[in-house]
Amino acid sequence: MAVISMKQLLEAGVHFGHQTRRWNPKMKRYIFTERNGIYIIDLQKTVKLVDDAYNYMHEVAENGGIALFVGTKKQAQDAVKDEAIRSGQYYVNHRWLGGTLTNWDTIQTRIKRLKKIKEMQEDGTFEVLPKKEVGILLKELDKLEKYLGGIKDMPRIPDVMFIVDPRKERIAVQEAHKLNIPIVAMVDTNCDPDEIDVVIPSNDDAIRAVKLIVAKMADAFIEGNQGEDVAVDVEDLDKDTSLEDIEKLVEGDNAE
Repeated sequence: MAVISMKQLLEAGVHFGHQTRRWNPKMKRYIFTERNGIYIIDLQKTVKLVDDAYNYMHEVAENGGIALFVGTKKQAQDAVKDEAIRSGQYYVNHRWLGGTLTNWDTIQTRIKRLKKIKEMQEDGTFEVLPKKEVGILLKELDKLEKYLGGIKDMPRIPDVMFIVDPRKERIAVQEAHKLNIPIVAMVDTNCDPDEIDVVIPSNDDAIRAVKLIVAKMADAFIEGNQGEDVAVDVEDLDKDTSLEDIEKLVEGDNAE
């Protein structure tokens, strides 16, 4: 049984790729057709590949691994943070700082600083400091929390990275490659799938599409940690939906 249905993918707009002039030819095998100057992703392949990604994430969790969710574009920030927290994992949802993983020791010193200021805020130290100094410290804390808050409790380099839009997160992808960290990613029609270990062909710009896929990956980690499998019954629509039906559904539609 699939962990996601064709109906869910269609309703979330997962099938809408980029304009045909903005594409990577390596994505050709994941494209079904073109409509109104926009590539339409082959959702039959996406259904299967979401399963593959789910199983991969599930196995990492089952073996005691940890995941880092990465998505700094506006459409992904909330979902990446919320789902990483829900699954007890870690995240980067604002600018990826160069060396976040490849210079982990240096990043740890900044995390220690973050925790120190937080401790000062909570233990009453701020109450005896001049207001100006407190203001400076709070500003520093906000900045550190923004960029490092999602990894401040990450005990080590992650065992897997889930990325929304690897084209945007190219520095994170490069660091993962250097450290041999497997990457699971939402890959739109303008991305290079060869850079990714487990590809999920998907619209990575629509908020609903991002939320749907990120939530499924979080589910995989939760269930893997609990030693359970949660496949969903495929909706009746899936049983009767052919590629021709999808073509009719997207006829005249516009990408989000």
